[in-house]
Amino acid sequence: MCVYSEMPVSSSKSEPLIGVINEGTDEASFVVFSSKSGKELAHHSVGITTLIPRDGWLEQDPVEILNSVRESIAATLEKLNHPVEDIITIGITNQRETTILWDSNTGEPLYNAIVWSDIRTASTVDQVLAKVPDNSKNALMPLCGLPISPYFSALKIRWLIDNVPAVRKAIRKKTCKFGTVDSWLIWNLTGGKDGGLHITDVTNASRTMLMNISTLEWDPVLCRYLQVPIVLLPEIRSSSEIYGYVKEGPLEGIPISGILGNQQSSLVGEQCLKEGQAKNTYRQGCFLIYNTGYNRVHSSHGLVTTVAYKLGRNAQPVYALEGSVAVAGSAVRWLKNNLNLVSDTSEVEKLAAEVPTTGDVYFVPAFSGLYAPYWRKDARGILCGLTQFTTKGHIIRASLEAVCFQTRDILEAMKKDCGIPLEKLKVDGMMTRNNLLMQLQADICGIPVERSSSPDVTSLGVAMVAGQAEGINVWDIQRKDLEPVPSKIFEPESSPDDRDLRYTKWKMAVQRSLGWATTKKSRAMTDKLRVHHSGVRPAKGTSCTSPIASLLAQSGLPPLHLRHIQILLYHW
Repeated sequence: MCVYSEMPVSSSKSEPLIGVINEGTDEASFVVFSSKSGKELAHHSVGITTLIPRDGWLEQDPVEILNSVRESIAATLEKLNHPVEDIITIGITNQRETTILWDSNTGEPLYNAIVWSDIRTASTVDQVLAKVPDNSKNALMPLCGLPISPYFSALKIRWLIDNVPAVRKAIRKKTCKFGTVDSWLIWNLTGGKDGGLHITDVTNASRTMLMNISTLEWDPVLCRYLQVPIVLLPEIRSSSEIYGYVKEGPLEGIPISGILGNQQSSLVGEQCLKEGQAKNTYRQGCFLIYNTGYNRVHSSHGLVTTVAYKLGRNAQPVYALEGSVAVAGSAVRWLKNNLNLVSDTSEVEKLAAEVPTTGDVYFVPAFSGLYAPYWRKDARGILCGLTQFTTKGHIIRASLEAVCFQTRDILEAMKKDCGIPLEKLKVDGMMTRNNLLMQLQADICGIPVERSSSPDVTSLGVAMVAGQAEGINVWDIQRKDLEPVPSKIFEPESSPDDRDLRYTKWKMAVQRSLGWATTKKSRAMTDKLRVHHSGVRPAKGTSCTSPIASLLAQSGLPPLHLRHIQILLYHW
């Protein structure tokens, strides 16, 4: 198990401190912040093993995740030059969509956690598509804001129910619980099988495909469509309130008062708290979130509607548009581990800078399909434009440009949905240390890219919402007295004609990546299609044009209400 750490920063005066559990895809961390200055005082990170039992399957041991969190807490407190009693509250931020089912009687996981980027549920997607109007992946978006995709938790739950006997047995016994990683950690930290809290927050719930994006409650129609028993699901709470108290270890008795999915936490940490502000996080994947304020913007260009945060039980939720890229930093890791083009990822910037361009090489790293704005699970990775003069430098540089082109894809979709182009892009994440990557991003998108001096602001974001919770009140999320975080701005240097020509070729390469992973459709889906095209009366549950549909079209109801009624009728 890999362990990473940094030396703590000491502070001379006693002050209220905020602890943060940051559980990401690769590691779990515990970080302690000053509530006065907002500065990090100590942290420790512990690596988490990802298992790959089959191609495209990614799993983690939930017990290892929990133990990594416990280990990181203990190590951080040893470094902290403050008594533990100065920590007055805890926030939790986590990898989203990753799915865990466990038994509430034994406390044991019923299967490994299925990681967010796992693609085993392709056939499950077909089964769901067979039941929705026109077999459209966007059919449920009016209800949940999300397309039907292997990415989201509901399809992972459905796969576990279909394929793991222990899960079905626990459901029959009414002891099965579902959670994203935040729920699993909180349940264990607050007592586990002896009364642990089974909760999540609106940001994590909004990534499951089971929460109604308007009511912020579990939706019976969605649960019925996806055949997920609603009794498995945790209680949905706001992102900032006192949920309960830690009942184990050195933090025993300290309240937990903040929960945010990691990308939403990064949005808050970057202080993108106004409508129209956006940030992009560069990790193994890439996640661009655009704050749309109190407005739910339903994308018609491949983005998802998600909850940015809800700061208190009675607060209005703030929404966002999000575009997710499945492969960013993991493409660089692939160059190292699979192709041996670099001996260490730290060499990537130097080798990519040795060539002035990619030599007209384009790399689409669709290892597990393409996420936003394409949502094509049949896409696979492709290299285009190779010649006898192509070197490893060209391929490495093309892998960096691929991250930037995918980000531009999302920005173009956001511009179409919102009507206003982004003027500046705030960025964070480990990959942003690569100066060449940041300059390429500015050149390809044609807007300034602002990089914080902190490579990862995710922990800070949930510290802010935990500290401002009612009953804690040591942080004003709108406070102006904090020292501004130093940043570096990368200005575009390429011409509009050059960036548009390169982007056109990128789109050509994307088209060539589509349709590679052709899989046999499920029997349910082919049966639906056969009936639909045969001229025979559609079977119960299939799409059709009817007098009812005509009446609905003339009803004058709002489009969202119309869609909800259509889905109900369709399922009936």
